[in-house]
Amino acid sequence: MTDATINTVTISKTDIPSGGMKSYKQEDDSIILITRDDDEFRAFDGKCPHAGADLGNGLRCGNRVVCPWHHATFDSRDGSLLEPIATKGLTQYELTHNGDNLTVDTSAQVTGQVESDKLTDTHTIIVGGGGAGFMTANQLRQGGYGGKITLISKEDKAPYNRPLLSKAFLAGKMDEDKLLLGGADWASNNNIELRLNQTVSEVLLNEATVVIEDDDGNSERQTADFLVVATGAKPSLPPITGAEIDGVYTLRSMSDAKLIKAASHDQHVVIIGTGFIGMETASALAQAGTTASITVIGQGSRVMGNIVSETVSNALIKLHEEKGINFVFDATVKGITKVNRQMDKDGDNNNQAFSNVGGVTLANGEHIDADIVILGTGVSPRTEILREVNDPDGVQVDAHLQLRDEVYALGDIAKASNQMGRMRIEHWRVALQHGMVTAAAILNDDSIDSLEARIPFFWTMQYGKSLRYSGHAETPDHNILFGTPDTHDYIEYYFNDEGEDTRASAASTLGRNKELVAFSELLRRGHAPTRAQLNAGLDIIEQAHALSP
Repeated sequence: MTDATINTVTISKTDIPSGGMKSYKQEDDSIILITRDDDEFRAFDGKCPHAGADLGNGLRCGNRVVCPWHHATFDSRDGSLLEPIATKGLTQYELTHNGDNLTVDTSAQVTGQVESDKLTDTHTIIVGGGGAGFMTANQLRQGGYGGKITLISKEDKAPYNRPLLSKAFLAGKMDEDKLLLGGADWASNNNIELRLNQTVSEVLLNEATVVIEDDDGNSERQTADFLVVATGAKPSLPPITGAEIDGVYTLRSMSDAKLIKAASHDQHVVIIGTGFIGMETASALAQAGTTASITVIGQGSRVMGNIVSETVSNALIKLHEEKGINFVFDATVKGITKVNRQMDKDGDNNNQAFSNVGGVTLANGEHIDADIVILGTGVSPRTEILREVNDPDGVQVDAHLQLRDEVYALGDIAKASNQMGRMRIEHWRVALQHGMVTAAAILNDDSIDSLEARIPFFWTMQYGKSLRYSGHAETPDHNILFGTPDTHDYIEYYFNDEGEDTRASAASTLGRNKELVAFSELLRRGHAPTRAQLNAGLDIIEQAHALSP
């Protein structure tokens, strides 16, 4: 491979097997990805548009190019987006054949212009500015929807990347403007009416009508041709005395994250909850290095105990303890004590943080000093406005997220069927999947997979280590572990029972990204490995290639 000009790269055809792919990193840090099918070669920008991963380090299974980091998936033939977490497809470059070589011109892009000529006389109203709402609007425009789109959000911010709040943002490694989905001008660039600081107080399902209220108490009704309800979830407050005291926080929104950043400087922080939000918050605050101390309290004896095995949990505990985190396990919080003290700290945008927290009292009588308390105790779906179908376990919808004719419920509120069965899942990737599926349903585009052809995936970032999880398991206790979690090099498979012929329903990993991608592709296609196959030494990457169309 040589650089002919600043925009032109020459590549040997023999470098790439048929049915395969290869990436080439350039001196300017750009990456070119080449895919090959017999004598058909295609060239793309080889960085995943989500977080910049080298797609050549991922896996190609049939016509699917899967990112090794967060499993965004692209079509190897045209670069189109097949699976989030990315929100757009790959840029394709022109190439020419020169005998045994290819010349790729990165200044010449192959563009497939989509005309905005579909459903031009219709109006789509989207309630909720989270991942599901954003992705619905984004995919509608990318799919050629020419009608009016109104997105209504209670927040004062355009849609943003919520998972990064408890990761890079709280750690001080990413500014607020970098979290905006699609960039600062996304709404105007896509001709989307963005109505912020407004609340939908009621949804009339049979009329596809919403009642909207602004901060001044003014209300109006709007009727849609297509109504999308993606109201998300709200933090669940445990029955703890003092949970309402100033200085007790939850982390769900940008404003929550800003308040926590402002309040935590030089303070003793107690986090209640050992799920991935609690652990990410501990990690982010420790990396920020601005607190006096951080203590995590858990009801059980493990962290992320409903997700990973005890061995993996112990490795995570060790990682946190090495960074100075204190743990109190097998503890029930009885109450949060109040003191007559006011803390005044300047935070981002001059936020003021006030705390009257004195500490946390456990059921056994132990008292833990605290200046602020953060509750990582789960969330519940915001289904109140769907009064006709209000269900604490979510709204039952079909595989296209449809609740009524032309009315859709998606994201954290949806109890929908996917490859793993009917369930409600509070993962970012799932919310984006819902947006893709809903947009395709509105556009009547049957080329986009329904939810039943997809599987869940999530990741947690702690101290620069990314634990990734694919599929869904009721418990991590029926498991097979390969590798060493203490060295952050393992993959663990989860089963519904101990049967030798039982197929794995989920897997998690630190460091074995290709194996997890291969498992995800096998799971998606109904060919997840059995316990017996894995114990016999199955090469899961080879199996994924062999079973790909």
